[in-house]
Amino acid sequence: MKKELHPEFRPVVFKDVSCDFEMLTKSTIKAKETIKWQDGKEYPLVKVDISSASHPFYTGKQRLIDAEGRAEKFRKKYGKK
Repeated sequence: MKKELHPEFRPVVFKDVSCDFEMLTKSTIKAKETIKWQDGKEYPLVKVDISSASHPFYTGKQRLIDAEGRAEKFRKKYGKK
């Protein structure tokens, strides 16, 4: 069997930046940042925009995050003046 064929499977903290929810789980994702967890150890940190703590399907609440769509933002930024 080839060595270093599979990525490292390790504990990682995922942080939902929209509602400040953090979750420690295992993943192979690479992270540039680290965070000190409740157990005193330091883990890689991956920031996400939405999770089960902030998704309307799981919370039952509709939140307005972005009023403009991508096309409108592009036209506003690069459109004719």
